[in-house]
Amino acid sequence: MRILIAEDDSALASFVKKGLEAEHYAVDICGDGEQARALAGEFDFDLVILDLNLPRLDGVSLLRQVRTRKPTMPILILTGRTRVEDRVQCLDLGADDYLGKPFSFTELSARIRALMRRSHLPVESVLAIDDLKIDRVERRVERAGRRIELTSKEFALLEYLMRNTGRRITRAMIIEHVWNLSFDTCTNVVDVYINYLRRKVDDGFSRQLIHTIRGVGYELSARPRTDA
Repeated sequence: MRILIAEDDSALASFVKKGLEAEHYAVDICGDGEQARALAGEFDFDLVILDLNLPRLDGVSLLRQVRTRKPTMPILILTGRTRVEDRVQCLDLGADDYLGKPFSFTELSARIRALMRRSHLPVESVLAIDDLKIDRVERRVERAGRRIELTSKEFALLEYLMRNTGRRITRAMIIEHVWNLSFDTCTNVVDVYINYLRRKVDDGFSRQLIHTIRGVGYELSARPRTDA
């Protein structure tokens, strides 16, 4: 799942990013409200963590604008403003949760999990193709009822493929969405991780789900391919 942190305190943002990435989230950081507005408008984040004291565009104004454009995008306010009036204002404007600073990371993590459970319909939180199932909230993968253990990057890669089932995905798209990097034609990291996934997800099963599309990239599909 992809999270946007809008926080002008770079040290705090890095701390939260590191903790969330350890819990297998993909995390983007921005330090001002204008940049956060642009990112939130362009991408479908699973959650936005929003500070109220942002330069260029304050958090309350940003909350209003994002909520207008993305009415279902979960937003968690993380701020030093602890007055009841601030909490009420943000919740009335559409914030889904409000946590004051200083805070416990374990509490923040628990609140994020709670928001994820509430904000995703079962069809979105649990993805399935053929006999392969991935629970995005519980971080659990099964095929034909057998538990599959994945590393954080393997999980992120499989989740991205499953969110795009039946669609041809290029290596550049995978690098951008899973590794948050620009594509380097000299790297074979995508092919390496695809092979890791194949050994865990496809080996031992009669139906292969991960297909190589020559000249393009990869596709996750239950249909047998003749152009792989």
